[in-house]
Amino acid sequence: MADVVYLHVGAPKTGTTYIQDRLALNRTRLARHDVRYPIGLKADMFRPALDLVQRSWGGVGSEVGGEWDALAKRVRRSKGTVLVSHEILAGATREQVERAVSSLGSAEIHIVFTARDIARQVPAEWQERLKHRQVIPYRRFLRQIQAPGSSSPSARTFWQVQGLTGVLERWSRHLTPDRVHVVTVPQPGAPHGELWRRFCRAVEVDPAWAPEDSPRRNPSIGVAQSMMLRELNRRLRAVGLAHSDYSSLVRRLVVHETLASRPDDERLALPPQFRDWAEEVSETWCEWLVGSGVDIVGDLDDLRPVWPDPETEKRVPRRVRQRNITDAALDALVAVIEEAARRDDPRELVGSKLGKATRRLRGGQ
Repeated sequence: MADVVYLHVGAPKTGTTYIQDRLALNRTRLARHDVRYPIGLKADMFRPALDLVQRSWGGVGSEVGGEWDALAKRVRRSKGTVLVSHEILAGATREQVERAVSSLGSAEIHIVFTARDIARQVPAEWQERLKHRQVIPYRRFLRQIQAPGSSSPSARTFWQVQGLTGVLERWSRHLTPDRVHVVTVPQPGAPHGELWRRFCRAVEVDPAWAPEDSPRRNPSIGVAQSMMLRELNRRLRAVGLAHSDYSSLVRRLVVHETLASRPDDERLALPPQFRDWAEEVSETWCEWLVGSGVDIVGDLDDLRPVWPDPETEKRVPRRVRQRNITDAALDALVAVIEEAARRDDPRELVGSKLGKATRRLRGGQ
């Protein structure tokens, strides 16, 4: 039986991809120190987490029945310390939390939550939605999530996983504060690996036990690239591209491998008129954390927004240049053409619905 189980439950867009990949890469070394990361035959814990929270997720949800129970069984059969990690666990309901905790046997349960300031989370979350085929404009998304008591799907799903206090209240109802660990994500400019070191302190793991670094990132894209992707999503909806094709060709090839590598595009940020709201949210989070007595790993000030220098901000163009959007579209088109050329039968991709959509995008139809 496991002695201690650390449930790392999110939040999305807080370095979770990097943490999970580093845990997976160092599984054998960690096991030598009685630390287990029981991913089974899969590369991560996405499918068990999806089974627990009962999300459809592009049709995959119908294929994951029994995955959480299988993971729980691996946890119960492990010895020592066990780590479970996936960011979509943040969205679990109270009933799903009860199921998760009760399925792990008599082990001592701890909750770990990686948290980043709301000013960085909002644009990152909107872009993540674009990468999953959504088309909601950024300004509308902002208005919906900040409206008090908003019942819009965007607001509801955002706060379900990004609302620090709500997530921790659901996951820690039966835990003492010393078993709840909030790891703050460092601000830009922090030394490489600082988030990893903080995470290791939270789960009582020596960073030296997992020396192999991870090259995986889940990077953001620029403003022009986001606008291009939203328009591409709109047109791909019209032609009915399959979820599996979108995942491999758009999210992986176009976004992660092509657009995210462009260093010169303006990065998406929270508009000035939303900054007072962000400050209020951040202050509420910090006050709750201090009052709750939970274990805070890192600097609490990292949860407070850092705004750009006013002089630098003045030099940022107020409107996105059409040329930059066109450049992003052409980069995406080049990537798709190269992928087609690598295939045994390029006509397989060229004649696909994605090929038709990219030709329409190029032609402005």
